[in-house]
Amino acid sequence: MRSIGTDCARYTLLMQSKAKTVSQYLAELPEDRRAAISAVRKVILANLDEDFEEGMQYGMIGYYIPHRVYPAGYHCDPRQPVPFGGLASQKNYMSLYLMAAYGKEEDWLRDAWAKSGKKLDMGKCCVRFKRLEDVPLDVVAEAIRRVPARAYLDHYESVIKGIGKRGSSPAVAAGSGSSARTRASGGANAGKRSEAGTTKTPKNPSSERTPRAVGSGANPSRGGRGAARSGRGRPSSP
Repeated sequence: MRSIGTDCARYTLLMQSKAKTVSQYLAELPEDRRAAISAVRKVILANLDEDFEEGMQYGMIGYYIPHRVYPAGYHCDPRQPVPFGGLASQKNYMSLYLMAAYGKEEDWLRDAWAKSGKKLDMGKCCVRFKRLEDVPLDVVAEAIRRVPARAYLDHYESVIKGIGKRGSSPAVAAGSGSSARTRASGGANAGKRSEAGTTKTPKNPSSERTPRAVGSGANPSRGGRGAARSGRGRPSSP
């Protein structure tokens, strides 16, 4: 099994926004980009597992497993929640990041996209599109729905454990094991969608760093060419 984003978890964007909230990010986009990004976002939120949350992360709209679910945080930077996906507006295209698609879900995604009759422009886990019409929204919905947070964490932890066995430093392996998955009181109910006025943003946004690949230990490379439904996910302000 391939690791979670040996390249793509390093999502350094060509154009990183300084927006602090999702609503601010959307407001800064040109009208056509805002409409397209908003439409894809709506589909993601409607199908997102309740243990994921939405907020600004690494200069784009991010979807991640928050510290309330996974206190250990992202192994490359424990201050950050574990990344799962993202939406971004670049200079020449828009990007949909699907971290799980750089693992066992890649074959399914490529096949489903091909069956939709639309052309897939995809790097490691970055799907590039120029118009909303280029995106089969039903495929995006299923891609999100197919990967609940628990399954994603299971794969993430298996990768971290593998890194530890190969002799990585304890800091890299931090977060592995069932102890790291201690949940906040309330269990699944704690993950129910907040009211639209709540914005989830990463801690210390001014000190954000681009996430590295699981266990890569390398500096990030560029990631260029190479109405939410109640009860699912936790969106930020629309």
